[in-house]
Amino acid sequence: MPQGPFLFLALAAGIAFVVVATTRYKVHPFLALILTAYAMGFCGGLTPTQTLAALTGGFGKTLSQIGIVIACGCMIGVILERSGCAVVMANSVLRLIGRERSLLAMSCTGALVSIPVFCDSGFVVLSPLGRSLARKTGQSLAGFAVALAMGLYTTHCLVPPTPGPIATAGQLGADIGSVILLGLLVAAPVIATTFAYARWIGRRVFLDPGVAAETAAATPDLPAPSAMAAFAPILFPVLLIALKSVADLPTRPLGDGGLRATAGLLGDPTTALLLGVMLAAWVARRYGRDALGEWCGAGLRDAGTIILITAAGGALGGVLRETPMASIVGTAVASLDLGRMSIVLPFLIAAGLKTSIGSSTVAMITTASLISPLLGSLGLGHGSGPVLATLAVASGAMTVSHVNDSFFWVISQMTGMSVAQGYRLITIASAIAGLTGIVTVGLLSLVLL
Repeated sequence: MPQGPFLFLALAAGIAFVVVATTRYKVHPFLALILTAYAMGFCGGLTPTQTLAALTGGFGKTLSQIGIVIACGCMIGVILERSGCAVVMANSVLRLIGRERSLLAMSCTGALVSIPVFCDSGFVVLSPLGRSLARKTGQSLAGFAVALAMGLYTTHCLVPPTPGPIATAGQLGADIGSVILLGLLVAAPVIATTFAYARWIGRRVFLDPGVAAETAAATPDLPAPSAMAAFAPILFPVLLIALKSVADLPTRPLGDGGLRATAGLLGDPTTALLLGVMLAAWVARRYGRDALGEWCGAGLRDAGTIILITAAGGALGGVLRETPMASIVGTAVASLDLGRMSIVLPFLIAAGLKTSIGSSTVAMITTASLISPLLGSLGLGHGSGPVLATLAVASGAMTVSHVNDSFFWVISQMTGMSVAQGYRLITIASAIAGLTGIVTVGLLSLVLL
């Protein structure tokens, strides 16, 4: 069985290989990730059969979760772009909040949307709006991408009803309502610091938002769509997904019968985004069937590469989860004696697992199982202790997003970032998010414990 130092060295070498191969030697990220997944399986002590099973399992699981969602999201994006809806949305946002605050609006929109919606799906849905705002304001897409991604990421990790914080709260015996309230409180400074970083880095890294599509401009006899019609293909799927989240709450507000089943079907991201495509096609129907068919085809061509690279990232994460990496990290960090800084322990375990295996949700659930029997000895077993421990775990699960995280690849591929730019933009931003979160939780612990 491989020892801890060897595994950590192998992981570092694997990450370095992906970065160097894709940036310096121009190896396609799909190939670099798949090769790294094989290498990590063998270095992690898995047999060839186990490595293949973990690789294909991680690839297939990620594909099943985001494949149709990204395909539909890309079709919606192209339809909105070429029909003129994206321009209408951008103008509406700028009129409402002002050009100088458009970046902050993107961050806050992401934070609001990701409470009921997975951050991967939220980024796919909202990226056309971010691209349009960047183009309209003449700014780099980099700032808008970071602001949106970190807004989504923050509430996805900190605020139920997303699965990670709900499962963690359940294992640690934390009150869900208190986790929601304090999670929103912790999220506020996280959003503030990541927004500040997005504004700073957006002035230093240029990502081209692209030129506006000329299809709508080529038909001046057609009036621009209304703001309500332009936003509908984005807002409608979000509302459906939010309805499913409400239906799945422990209190079961829609019961357990047909109404909840219907909400579950319509609110699944796959169904919701498919309905969004149909709504976008209806909004743009005036351009004719030939144009709509061409736009959907263009969206699917864009989606193919994104889906494959994202699934390859999932394959790497799947292999890492089958190695002893998680248990080694958890055991090593749990053995630390932090004294009065005990609230940091859940954070360190979750951060180690997140960095090692890629999935925030898996990192949260695994950390919760490791620290649950330790809450009493850590002084977190009563009062607000379980709630603060839950939020410390969630903060750790944001630290950090890199090449073994499918969200990293969704962001980078949908915005045209290179891997090196992704590390500079997304990985650093996620580190800022996690560190801000644990500092805030630590300050709360001084008051509440």
